[in-house]
Amino acid sequence: MKYREKYQHWLEFPGMDKELSLELSQIALNEDEIINRFSREMTFGTGGIRGRMGAGTALINIYIVRKVTAALACHLLSTRTKESEPLSVVIAYDTRRNSERFAWEAAAVFISFGIKVYIFCEPAPTPLLSFAVRELRTSAGVVITASHNPPADNGYKVYGADGGQITDSLASAISAQILQLEDELAIPLGDLAEAKKAGLLIYVSDQVEKHYLQRLQELSLSSAWWGKDPLPVRVVYTPLHGTGSKLIPQALTNIGVTDFFQVSEQTVMDPFCSTVKCPNPEDWQVYKLAMDLGVKKEADLLLATDLDGDRLGAAVRSTSGQYIPLTGNQIGCLLLDYILSQKKQQGTLPQNGMAVQTVVTSEMGKTIAAAYGVEMIETLTGFKYIGEQIRERVDTGRNVFLFGFEESYGYLAGDFVRDKDGVQASQLVAEMTAYYKNREMSLLDALAQLFLTHGYFQEELINLELAEGELYRVEQVMNQLRTASLLTLDGKAIIRSDDYLQQLSTDINGKQTPTGIPANNTLKYTLEDHSWFCIRPSGTEPKIKIYLGVKEDSAEIAAAKLSTLKEKVLALVPGLEIRSL
Repeated sequence: MKYREKYQHWLEFPGMDKELSLELSQIALNEDEIINRFSREMTFGTGGIRGRMGAGTALINIYIVRKVTAALACHLLSTRTKESEPLSVVIAYDTRRNSERFAWEAAAVFISFGIKVYIFCEPAPTPLLSFAVRELRTSAGVVITASHNPPADNGYKVYGADGGQITDSLASAISAQILQLEDELAIPLGDLAEAKKAGLLIYVSDQVEKHYLQRLQELSLSSAWWGKDPLPVRVVYTPLHGTGSKLIPQALTNIGVTDFFQVSEQTVMDPFCSTVKCPNPEDWQVYKLAMDLGVKKEADLLLATDLDGDRLGAAVRSTSGQYIPLTGNQIGCLLLDYILSQKKQQGTLPQNGMAVQTVVTSEMGKTIAAAYGVEMIETLTGFKYIGEQIRERVDTGRNVFLFGFEESYGYLAGDFVRDKDGVQASQLVAEMTAYYKNREMSLLDALAQLFLTHGYFQEELINLELAEGELYRVEQVMNQLRTASLLTLDGKAIIRSDDYLQQLSTDINGKQTPTGIPANNTLKYTLEDHSWFCIRPSGTEPKIKIYLGVKEDSAEIAAAKLSTLKEKVLALVPGLEIRSL
């Protein structure tokens, strides 16, 4: 259908949702709005779907949720080994507007296909969903969330039977099924009441959460250096109106954190996130209330998680009493060093241990891992690829997983979850803070020690914003760089260029070798002074992301080098608006 026909089809649909019907009527005379909403379909990618809620095929609403769910159901049915094989899915949702409703819409669609549904009875963190897939041994998992996006957005993420986010091949298969479903308004719904009677609809039991918390306790490394209760640390935590408000306090209590304070205004599960512009722990602005409480309580540490509890941000109290935010790279490197050092000291560091980081994460992670004789695996941007490495290497017995992290505030230490886990990370960062406090050090002191040992690493992420009508510029910029065949930057030779779309790495002599990483539209360049930059389109938002990294002998020289690198790289992509976190 053409966009106008599609709009009329929705407008005249007799069973149209009342709220969406009102939206459709309100845009009747606004041709641009009709075009924006109906000239394209919501794209399903490796992160599922994510975007603004509202009426139309390009926005997220109950009908798009039904369509994606039907496509996933068709895929599960088509790939089962035999027709008698029972299929099941577990569904979770965050605290956003419509999240619970979308979860129940998805449940009704799965039931119409005869697929058993487990559903959480209240908002739950995404890592708990990943754990539940494995614990309940379901065929797949779904979580309704837009993670750290603004409150007007929502999303739909799909997890495989291993508890990890689906990767490219599965996303393509589901996308192909979506194309087979022409009319999203005609997706059948099952009877929830009848399904409950028949045992096809079951609430996730409290035992799943209990087992998850037990596994979290097993991650604690404090018994060897403390062995007492409580841990010597004062923590302020904000869930930013999200799902972490229940599990994170419990997890910290379980390991002996008793001086623990929550930001009451942000513990409320408010779908509008009324105290912040965007519930993103990467943004220092969201820590204002936590900082106020931290000053009052003289807390050593501030912690913040996003709405679905998978990302963690942290800030540390300095000797002057001010709170200094840590970057995702810094938190990840501190955790990596803490975990490896404690396991080495306790004699539990395995010979075949591995850590995993993404290609845009700090090079410091590789240096720390090498110092402990641990193999560091690099993979594409996105925690789904870290989960994929665990499946391919750990589940087959090749390696023992020790830690995985990415610069965008995602961390994982226990592979009983297969996605980034803000609950695990909160527990470990609090414990690590207590460890250093017991040695009369802060995390800032520990970070300074890492810099002295391994070099001063500094990184920055730049977001180049694109208007909806400028999306074509993504490919334009990437193709322009690809065909330019960069050899130097600011007079420095490029000693290695990685084109992950072509899956080729080219050295300074022009020799090409396979990257060994799945195809992805990402370019990374390493200069002769070992500084680097990486450019890729965002997978969830209309922007181009540029990552920069340098290493030097002092913080001052590193900062100056990073500033120069930023200036030279931005000259390669002129004319776009910059928004840096």
